[in-house]
Amino acid sequence: MTGIDPVIVFGIVLALALNFLNGLADAAQGVATVVATRALSPVKAVFLTGVCNMAGPFIFTTAVAATIGTAIVNPDAMTPQTIIIAMLASTALVFCATRVGLPLSSSHALIGGLIGASVAAFGLSAVIYPAVSVIADTFVWGLIGAVVGAIIVGGIAAALDGDIRLAILIGAICGAGLAVPILMVLGVLKITGLFAVVLFIFISPVLGATTAFLFDVLISHLFKNSRQNRMKRIFSPLQIVACLFQATSHGANDGMHAVGVITALLVSAGLLSTFAVPTWVLLLSAIAIGLGTCFGGWKVVDRMAKGITKIRPYQGFCAGTAGSSTLALVTMQGIPVSSNHVISGAIVGVGVTRGKNAVQWKVVREMMTAWVVTIPLAAACAWAGYMLFMLAGTLLL
Repeated sequence: MTGIDPVIVFGIVLALALNFLNGLADAAQGVATVVATRALSPVKAVFLTGVCNMAGPFIFTTAVAATIGTAIVNPDAMTPQTIIIAMLASTALVFCATRVGLPLSSSHALIGGLIGASVAAFGLSAVIYPAVSVIADTFVWGLIGAVVGAIIVGGIAAALDGDIRLAILIGAICGAGLAVPILMVLGVLKITGLFAVVLFIFISPVLGATTAFLFDVLISHLFKNSRQNRMKRIFSPLQIVACLFQATSHGANDGMHAVGVITALLVSAGLLSTFAVPTWVLLLSAIAIGLGTCFGGWKVVDRMAKGITKIRPYQGFCAGTAGSSTLALVTMQGIPVSSNHVISGAIVGVGVTRGKNAVQWKVVREMMTAWVVTIPLAAACAWAGYMLFMLAGTLLL
């Protein structure tokens, strides 16, 4: 990096530090289920998931990096100053959250930081807003999915003499949550950028929970006559495989944060003519997130592994498989999501199979609150940070 402006070098180092903290905070999403079921010790689980986090960016697409670097705010607003302030704000926010054991989304913190700093520098026009037609189409298809889901699940509950009102509510939520990503994969809906990020704050945990719930029900039915010891022998190794796949998916999604901002920095400095990810950026970012995961965010691990619900090895396999599949799906669509959102939803999904009282809903509510406020809170911090930067510059001059 000889000859590069020191500001750009600082930005690159800061981006790598953000990826390190990302691995530190999000170690929980790859480790929680295997630690909870004792399929692996915490040390072994964290080390193995760290290795897989490093491999993820090289196995999957870099579409998430392109979204971070080009589809949230206008490229002209991605200056070294706005990018660095956004990273400082998001890094501080993620670090503080990790210290208290709160699984804050580093993805959404970075996105909120980019929005806040860019708006402070260039106004509201810096943000790339979705077309009204896209919002309308999404709403219509989501509503159709909710109606279909409510009818199906409500009908099943009525046939089994269950709680019909609760079933209709759950069916509506799951139907809407499933309809949108399915239609995106089929090419019916074209949802990208900030709208996709905000939408999947709600869809990704629903998708993870629904998939995990259905998978759990299927596995429970197939092995209903099996003893617990046999179930443990079968599913403990499978759970480890699911955990490693999930960590690989995490590295391909969350690991793209530093890749996106470093590439955007290089473009803004004129060192790259187009947004094309250099190999050395991919490699350094992968190492940073892998090392962060190896150090582990133990408070977050404990909260997710033990705080939401108690799970068995086969349920850990179901949650891990559902979480990794969901992450792989959204990664291929180029959507930055929170891995913690996805795996938390999957853990809730397997917990609900034992009844709604099997889930610690207070913990879930606390997490959901953090998820919703992350982007606006990070945006506010970055906006204030940019204003202080400009004020300091004025006073010094």
